[in-house]
Amino acid sequence: MLRKFLLVLLAGVGGYFVYKKTQQSRAEKDLWAEVADPVTPGH
Repeated sequence: MLRKFLLVLLAGVGGYFVYKKTQQSRAEKDLWAEVADPVTPGH
């Protein structure tokens, strides 16, 4: 019983860290896209 609980807890924590890493990566990619976008005159 305790072993199953620890396994589920570990899986949840691992999933959380993967989720946070992908969100950080996406935000960083969006920031770089905004910085690197060419500026068109008149807009």
